Amino acid sequence: MFVLGVDPGLTRCGYGAVRQEAGRLRAEAAGVLTTSPAEGLPQRLAELQRTVRALLAELAPDAVAVERVFFQSNVRTAMSVGQASGVVLAEAVAAGCSVVEYTPTQVKAAVTGSGSADKTQVQRMVRSLLGLVELPRPADAADALALAICHLAAAPLQARVREAG
Repeated sequence: MFVLGVDPGLTRCGYGAVRQEAGRLRAEAAGVLTTSPAEGLPQRLAELQRTVRALLAELAPDAVAVERVFFQSNVRTAMSVGQASGVVLAEAVAAGCSVVEYTPTQVKAAVTGSGSADKTQVQRMVRSLLGLVELPRPADAADALALAICHLAAAPLQARVREAG
């Protein structure tokens, strides 16, 4: 299975693609899509849409795992993250991918064993699980790789639940 993880954001949108073959995990791509805060909101959303669409076309993942928009004290930030998340979700469905959302706590628990792990712990486990030489950076890309790993761990159980239901 090949999964694209996305840590949505309007200014910085992290992505990380992980392939699982024969029980082994391999990172195939990671980075950050950016939009300029100097541009207007509609232009930034359109730019994010174009870059997400191109990324999905280039990588052709089986599934896209997106961080679920979680309550934030800054309403303005929460709104922009929600809008960016909506763009990613819609583009992933339009590309024919299965789409799942995970909370930050679910991702941390799947990758580190603790839902309260800090960013450094997540980066270290992502490095270990993917056999990377260095910690994945920036943090947005590391979080996106963690999302992909989380889905690869959860997908078999989710499939069994669907089959049983």
